[in-house]
Amino acid sequence: MSERKLLYEGKAKKVFEAEEPETLVVSYKDDATAFNGLKKGTITGKGEINNRMSNLLMQMLEKSGIPTHFIKELSPRETLVKKVRILPLEVIVRNIAAGSFSKRYGVEEGVVFDSPTIEFSYKNDDLGDPLLNEYHVAAMKLATGEEVETIKKYAFSINDKLKEFWAECGVTLVDFKLEFGKLRTGEIVLADEISPDTCRLWDSQTGEKLDKDRFRRDMGGVEEAYEKIMSRLLEHIR
Repeated sequence: MSERKLLYEGKAKKVFEAEEPETLVVSYKDDATAFNGLKKGTITGKGEINNRMSNLLMQMLEKSGIPTHFIKELSPRETLVKKVRILPLEVIVRNIAAGSFSKRYGVEEGVVFDSPTIEFSYKNDDLGDPLLNEYHVAAMKLATGEEVETIKKYAFSINDKLKEFWAECGVTLVDFKLEFGKLRTGEIVLADEISPDTCRLWDSQTGEKLDKDRFRRDMGGVEEAYEKIMSRLLEHIR
């Protein structure tokens, strides 16, 4: 087979042309970045863990009625996905105060919300991914009002399912980032990844951080945390 054509390389993944029409191959890297690329490093084995975890969780969500871009896993690092036009919105769902929310609003990390929050940011590294409200989204024509409602519905459903699953694993889902894309048909589907790169995951008993915050905050034990959270998932995924 001829070498695949590289279409795009981001901070954590490479995207290649695929043989089948309307499909792409995503390859996960061990590269790690934080603070919009200002901090860079490597987390050994991260690519394989994020690939496998994303695929397993997306298949679980598909069974719950959430459409995703997943087609099939090709190798430990590569996955065949549906070709989508990524909406330039990062969708963040929060169950507990942490990270930028705590810093921005002066809320102590660990405060549990009565109900989950949702926020949007404009997916633009040059601008620092600024926060948006729904009026900004409409004014900038980033998505229609109907599309935003669909995204919100999916995001809260995903939160419900992931919270329940991670609780079974002895893990608290603090917050997470999602990205959505549109198929050629116009259907909105969950895209990108679900992994310790995009989720805050704390051990429910000890509060130990089992996610990328260990890299962001120079806490050490990053590889071990990724391996531990993957082990928990594999013990409970059905």
